[in-house]
Amino acid sequence: MISIPKGTKDILPKDVYKWQNVEELFRKTAEKYGFTEIRTPIIEHTELFARGIGDTTDVVQKEMYTFEIAGRSLTLKPEGTAGVGRSFIENKLYAEGLPAKYYYITPCYRYEKMQKGRQREFHQFGIEVFGSDKMSADAEVILLAYDFITACGIDDVKLHINSIGCPKCRGEYRKALQDFLRPNYDLLCDTCKSRFERNPMRILDCKSPECKKLTVGAPKMLDYLCEDCRNAFEEVKKLLDIYGVPYEVDPGIVRGLDYYTKTAFEFVSEKLGSQSTVCGGGRYDHLIEELGGPATCGVGFGLGIERLLLIREASGIEEKQPSSCDVLVAGLGDTAKEYAMKLTKQMRASGIRVIIDVMERGLKAQFKYADRIGAKYVVVIGDDELAKGVFTLRDMANSAQCEVPKEELIETIQKGL
Repeated sequence: MISIPKGTKDILPKDVYKWQNVEELFRKTAEKYGFTEIRTPIIEHTELFARGIGDTTDVVQKEMYTFEIAGRSLTLKPEGTAGVGRSFIENKLYAEGLPAKYYYITPCYRYEKMQKGRQREFHQFGIEVFGSDKMSADAEVILLAYDFITACGIDDVKLHINSIGCPKCRGEYRKALQDFLRPNYDLLCDTCKSRFERNPMRILDCKSPECKKLTVGAPKMLDYLCEDCRNAFEEVKKLLDIYGVPYEVDPGIVRGLDYYTKTAFEFVSEKLGSQSTVCGGGRYDHLIEELGGPATCGVGFGLGIERLLLIREASGIEEKQPSSCDVLVAGLGDTAKEYAMKLTKQMRASGIRVIIDVMERGLKAQFKYADRIGAKYVVVIGDDELAKGVFTLRDMANSAQCEVPKEELIETIQKGL
């Protein structure tokens, strides 16, 4: 038997409706905020992620699915923002007026130790806003995430926010962080040693327990913000207060991707244990320029669908599985079966979900099958029914049966549905 690759998961019919429910809710929420959908390829040139995400990140150094074909290095997308940024530049979407506001639903791929709610193939909801350097854009993106999570029926998720500054104020902080870490440099993992000179802030995001211990008491970026970044962070907090979005300032938030500047935020839930982050995002004012486009500010988030569904389940949110059809048409006899085929076509054209038994079972077995798939009605067509022009309509909820003239059948079913 050929089994599924490790780190991937089938989404079976008995569960897929849960995905469809949150996907529909996310689309409606994003569109209420004026966002339109964008879809980018699963594969991109590897340099897109090396330049966009940063070659000192765990994602680029350790986790990407990369392969070569025809002399080019290609990578399965590990996150959504870089691809949307590439599309924004390549298709000159900046010429269509700013701000540009996009949402997407996409699979992503990272070769990493599997976590609760995070397989090697995982799925994300994402939001990107290009073109605004105002903190009102940051606040609205956070508000959208908050509204969506709340609409999902989750009430225990907490918003953590931080500012990770800009290139101007990071220089002084970088030096202070290096001075703090230098006495224990030899105790850092090899990856963090390689980051010490190039990007010491990444050390704060290391997953190694030993490195986490070594960063306890490290200087905080909030204490080194320049005036512009400090004012921006105060503005974000003020706007969140106006919107009524509760938050707590968390100096430990760094985010795992190099393109972030200023605002960084996460929505976390205690229901997921150590893997607590369900949504993370922030501002990235230099990503588009880094990818070869015009200087364009950006802000957005990514939200893990698997983790969201786990939280909904842990919160006791019950979702009734919808039936796969409304009506089963049971034709008994060759002539009746031919008529049943024509009838199902007419019913589908009228918007009714209808199936015909392709197993050619007896009537009793068809009733059992209709009950198993959740059909509301069974229409019985036999030679007697055809002769009289009246069909038997069985309500599967109470087993009640009635005769309905064939010209009134579709209307009767539509009213019952």
